[in-house]
Amino acid sequence: MDIFDKLRAQLDLMEWPNLYLYKFIIPNENEKLAQVTALFDGETAEISYHESGKGNYVSVSVKEVAVSVEQIIEKYQKASEIKGVISL
Repeated sequence: MDIFDKLRAQLDLMEWPNLYLYKFIIPNENEKLAQVTALFDGETAEISYHESGKGNYVSVSVKEVAVSVEQIIEKYQKASEIKGVISL
C-alpha cells in the first residue's frame, strides 16, 4: 500500500478527463517554485501563488485538465521528490 492509495480511490470515482486542483506548500525559494511549476504545462495550467504571512512559504494552486488518475498521482510523486514541498 502506498501513500497515494486513498487519493487514487477518491479519484477513481470521478470521470476523466476532468479539471483538477493541485495544492502545494513550498519553501519560498525560486528554485523550488520553478521545480514545482515545471511539472505543469505553462500554457494550459492556471497557477496561482499566495505567500505566507512571514514570507517563508508559498502556497501554490494549480488548475489543470487531467486525463487520468495516474497522471495526477505521477505529478504528486514527482513533487514529493522536491525537498521541502508539502502536497495537500
